Amino acid sequence: MARKEPRIRIGSPAHTVFEYTLMVIGSLIMAASFNCFLNPNQIATGGVSGLSTIIQHLTQWNPALIQWALNIPIFLLALWLLGGHFGVKAAVGSVIFPLCVLLTSHLGTPTHNPLLAAVYGGIGVGLGLGIVFKGRGSTGGLGLAAQILHKYSGLSLGFSVAVFDGFVILSSALVFTPENALYGLIGLFVTTKTIDVVQLGFNYAKVAFIISDHTEAIRKAILYDLDRGLTELSGSGGFTGESRTVMMVVVKQNEVSRLKTLVQSVDPQAFVILSETNEVLGEGFKKHA
Repeated sequence: MARKEPRIRIGSPAHTVFEYTLMVIGSLIMAASFNCFLNPNQIATGGVSGLSTIIQHLTQWNPALIQWALNIPIFLLALWLLGGHFGVKAAVGSVIFPLCVLLTSHLGTPTHNPLLAAVYGGIGVGLGLGIVFKGRGSTGGLGLAAQILHKYSGLSLGFSVAVFDGFVILSSALVFTPENALYGLIGLFVTTKTIDVVQLGFNYAKVAFIISDHTEAIRKAILYDLDRGLTELSGSGGFTGESRTVMMVVVKQNEVSRLKTLVQSVDPQAFVILSETNEVLGEGFKKHA
């Protein structure tokens, strides 16, 4: 069967437009969540948007203007210290997100319950960021500052991001209340988990590694009864040193029981390892983007 060409070729002008469209959509969702849930309830979940919530409380300045005032110098500093490898998208994101905050500033808040605001604000920000990341984009801000800290301090990038988010949340505890900071932590946690869902989806699958003395019979059962492909890996016994064939097969959640039944019916002594995987791209699973 001829292999299908992707609908939009990566690197083409259409694909570039598609990626920038995702950045704009993601930024709009983030901005709406910020204006509807987080900012009105004085919940700072980190990043430049969290800083703008704190600074607005102290100065009464417009959050979008604060974000521009922070994003642009951080971007220029990153351009000087890191070079331009992070690309045009970081520059665009540094401008687009505050613009979206300005355009959605008229939106009212549906709740003044801080827990609901933290949860739904975190979901919205995570959804928007996940979409921006799918467009291989960035919203700039403290993410670039974390890269600078990572380069010049030797700290891991993840820890560098945590340093800046922690600073914002700690500042919210001092400016607002410790309770607001705790809600900010909830929002940050929800945001992180939502990004994972957007990036990886709900289509969890299982990877099975099977070691058996009846390799051929199990191979046929998987290929023809389960209707799944498999890969045979070469291995050797750690104790005996004998060469062994390790079969690797990826199955959907609802196929796990059938796979185990098939293997057991062929070889009750087979050694089977099942491991969860978050995303599978290719024939019989999710299509490549």
